[in-house]
Amino acid sequence: MAFCSIFCPRIPVRFRPKPISHFLSKPLFPLSYRVYSSLQPTPSTKDELGSVSIGFLGMGIMGSPMAQNLLKAGCDVTVWNRTKSKCDPLVGLGAKYKSSPEEVTATCDLTFAMLADPESAIDVACGKNGAVSGISSGKGYVDVSTVDAASSILISKQIKDTGALFLEAPVSGSKKPAEDGQLIFLTAGDKLLYEKAAPFLDIMGKSRFYLGDVGNGAAMKLVVNMIMGSMMASFAEGILLSQKVGLDPNVLVEVVSQGAINAPMYSLKGPSMIKSVYPTAFPLKHQQKDMRLALGLAESVSQSTPIAAAANELYKVAKSYGLSDEDFSAVIEALKAARSQQS
Repeated sequence: MAFCSIFCPRIPVRFRPKPISHFLSKPLFPLSYRVYSSLQPTPSTKDELGSVSIGFLGMGIMGSPMAQNLLKAGCDVTVWNRTKSKCDPLVGLGAKYKSSPEEVTATCDLTFAMLADPESAIDVACGKNGAVSGISSGKGYVDVSTVDAASSILISKQIKDTGALFLEAPVSGSKKPAEDGQLIFLTAGDKLLYEKAAPFLDIMGKSRFYLGDVGNGAAMKLVVNMIMGSMMASFAEGILLSQKVGLDPNVLVEVVSQGAINAPMYSLKGPSMIKSVYPTAFPLKHQQKDMRLALGLAESVSQSTPIAAAANELYKVAKSYGLSDEDFSAVIEALKAARSQQS
């Protein structure tokens, strides 16, 4: 679709939702930019959780473990995925299955969507037999995919035109945090839906932030992933440089892990990178997609991002070597290739 290629416009200062129906009885009040976080789950019994029917669209690396955690907590979950077989393990755990996003939103009170990219997120929400076709006033749609602000605003408008509520809630975290219920949710949109969805976000994550208007959550996630992608590219350079000058890269990983620049991904991924093994927790193609979208966001506000731009080129080279489905730490292979060409 044409609108998928448009990079993020400036995020509106104030996004004013339509009046809310009976989904939540509290009066709507203007959204603010105040940040909320929760390190402890909201107290809820299994009966209370089970009284809200939950839909989940997208059973990929992230969506499947997220939906599993909801099931384990006693939630009533209905799932959908383009490839039906990916839903089978969830059905085996007690989930219901529907054959389209439209059917899921038609039968569920609250629907989560975890899709791979903006095009998929828009198609699943707004395309033929999409979520918009089934959702109605009094229901909620929470998009936890990583998309650009323009795509999120588009989906929000389509959902809210039905009278339903919308919340964007992209996550910071990869496969293991998703499995462990340790994700970080970066939410924006209808504050009342944020409050309604909070107990379920707390099942799937360790913290949640409310950032105000739709588009702010998407922007925050892109900034975070831009930083992460640049850090990984620099880390890969460091590993190769240490090897080149005769140092033990395993010691480098240990030194970095004990210093002020420590980040969990260094000690987690460093040993595998040294062995040239890249078990996929966050696919390289998704990291490059996020870098691209972040650069588009920066361009829309005339912000210079030369380091991220250079890192993005490395991810593009890695993709050209057929590493799209490997973990994003495989970006080191692009640097190895450059080194061999210089030899």
